[in-house]
Amino acid sequence: AGVTACSQGEDAKTKAPETKNNDSLVTQKADTTSKADTTSGKIHLAVFKNATCHCCVGWIDHMNENGFATAVHEPKDMSAIKDNYGIAPENQSCHTAVSPDGDVFEGHVPAKFVKRFLKEKPVGAIGLAVPAMPIGTPGMEIEDKFTPYKIVLLKKDGSSEVYADIKSVEEQF
Repeated sequence: AGVTACSQGEDAKTKAPETKNNDSLVTQKADTTSKADTTSGKIHLAVFKNATCHCCVGWIDHMNENGFATAVHEPKDMSAIKDNYGIAPENQSCHTAVSPDGDVFEGHVPAKFVKRFLKEKPVGAIGLAVPAMPIGTPGMEIEDKFTPYKIVLLKKDGSSEVYADIKSVEEQF
């Protein structure tokens, strides 16, 4: 089983953005109808998270501060969302974001790499993942601690490979 919940407590510094509890999204793909906000140029992402996960809010803030516009959904069954988008258990994390084109970004993927992926559009790929919840990733900041991690390229055939090997905080931005 993959990681589907955040372990941070209620004392998170950020306030959750407006959310929708839309369980119909479990059985259908996200309704993200435009690629960018025509007035601001922001890239839209539908973000699926548990209502009690505060590290997801930190990641959402990071994305919004880096040129994205997020619509947050809090379905009751995150496992169904991950299954629906083809995210293998070993690549799962606490939240799932989906672009208007159906690209999937699982977990605490830095905005820099989401933008790179959207620009490159690797053939045969469905998205990127940061499995589990490494300390020091956007939204998982704890003091000055950092755990090196890998960003994984998720492929349509269910396989994956390393997209980026992040060895320092600075490489994320």
